[in-house]
Amino acid sequence: MDLTQLLEIAQQERSARKPMQVRCCIAAGCLSADSLAVKQHLEAAVKETGLEDKVQVCGVGCMRLCCQGPLVRVAENTLYEKVTTEDAPAIIAVIDRGEATAPRGDLTQPFFTQQMSIVLENSGRIDPERIEAYIATEGYQALYRVLHEMQPHEVVEAIARSGLRGRGGAGYPTGLKWATVAKAKGERKYVICNADEGDPGAFMDRSVLESDPHRVLEGMTIAAYAVGANQGYIYIRAEYPTAISRLQIAIRQAQRLGLLGSQIFDSPFDFKIDLRMGAGAYVCGEETALMASIEGQRGTPHPRPPYPAESGLWGYPTLINNVETFANIAPIIRKGADWFASIGTEKSKGTKVFALAGKIRNTGLIEVPMGTTLRQIVEEMGGGVPDGETAKAVQTGGPSGGCIPASAFDTPVDYEALTELGSIMGSGGIIVMDSSTNMVDVARFFMEFCMDESCGKCIPCRVGTVQLYRLLTKIRQGEASLADLELLEELCDMVKHASLCGLGQSAPNPVFSTLRYFRDEYLALVDRSTSNVGNV
Repeated sequence: MDLTQLLEIAQQERSARKPMQVRCCIAAGCLSADSLAVKQHLEAAVKETGLEDKVQVCGVGCMRLCCQGPLVRVAENTLYEKVTTEDAPAIIAVIDRGEATAPRGDLTQPFFTQQMSIVLENSGRIDPERIEAYIATEGYQALYRVLHEMQPHEVVEAIARSGLRGRGGAGYPTGLKWATVAKAKGERKYVICNADEGDPGAFMDRSVLESDPHRVLEGMTIAAYAVGANQGYIYIRAEYPTAISRLQIAIRQAQRLGLLGSQIFDSPFDFKIDLRMGAGAYVCGEETALMASIEGQRGTPHPRPPYPAESGLWGYPTLINNVETFANIAPIIRKGADWFASIGTEKSKGTKVFALAGKIRNTGLIEVPMGTTLRQIVEEMGGGVPDGETAKAVQTGGPSGGCIPASAFDTPVDYEALTELGSIMGSGGIIVMDSSTNMVDVARFFMEFCMDESCGKCIPCRVGTVQLYRLLTKIRQGEASLADLELLEELCDMVKHASLCGLGQSAPNPVFSTLRYFRDEYLALVDRSTSNVGNV
């Protein structure tokens, strides 16, 4: 495979397209609402009306407005929502005779117009199971350029100059991490894509892998060239069967065209990618636990240093980034580091993908520039809270994050601003809560999650999360005293500072943030007449 052949495939794919495209979402959300049957009925309607030469029905990835699925889009300007198999003939009739009887969605609403697509630029637009569709959108051209026009250190410098920070939650500078692995000494090196997305309410990585798997493969391959690795692994939750299937298809297709494997693009560079399925342990999102799982060991973390960049998988230097981080790489190479750096805020560059969930009208997937305010996301793009209620708070960062009150919704969403509010960016889940939500219940829910997901290796996390959960239960039941509330705060501080890994260290965050902004709800539940600490 060379550049000429790649461009020929792209041209053939574009030339083969029929005048009218009817795209049907076949990502997990719409599949659960029977979108595959809708797609089949659309194809049957095209055949019945004799429009095979004019109309092409294709399955595509996530169209983002998940609450209105199944979604069908005709050309660029027409969206149909909650499509049933009975609607299929009416949709095709619009194309055939101009009749408009099927329910239409509004593409001019802020949910769509305020998005900026980098990671999701192909989602909902291409068939995720056809490599030719990805190549037709300039796919793998960045990889060709890297292998034939750039030295590894130039790739690292470009990523560093772009200002891209890891999208897995911590926000560590991606270029700095790549540079560390590139400089590390070792007989071999590895690249790992962390797709072990486990936060409640989060589905960003899953949607990217279901919608545009080749984008992640291309990003991983560029990273491998930059740091000197020849083997990659995608560690993905086994609960994501659609994403796994499409990754397997994508890997086979890329290998067949010489875009993975030996002598990629007729260069001396070799790179292979394998999948490893996780059993759903939340702690395996922590990189040392993830590597232990890949090695066939129990998925428990170990102290750092040494860091994976120096001694990771099987003791060799290892680069670990998450799905969204790798999905940003090819666009940065194609369009330039300065282009990417011009988007976002001073310290948080580019865009961020969020999964909107909870008490909000428009649940689904959005991608916005860093610095977009929570108010824009919740009230404008999300459409606000339904049923006449008002938003009370949002939870960002999942169990590791915190609850941000509505009074702080004008805060720009970036790494530093969220940290100042007592939360974190996390991988990108945003859960909206309305005025009926009890914030002690929220803290208790996330503590129960962390308690169940603790690997048990260190006592502060194994025992501390249990005791915190019991204290929160005691408070919620109205059986606690002020002394119990003081004990809750002391225990949170101990768990945060004494736990081995990020799971335990961040487990108290929802408690800290709800105490900070909603202490009155705790005080309303405790008995202020006693000061003795009861049994926990």
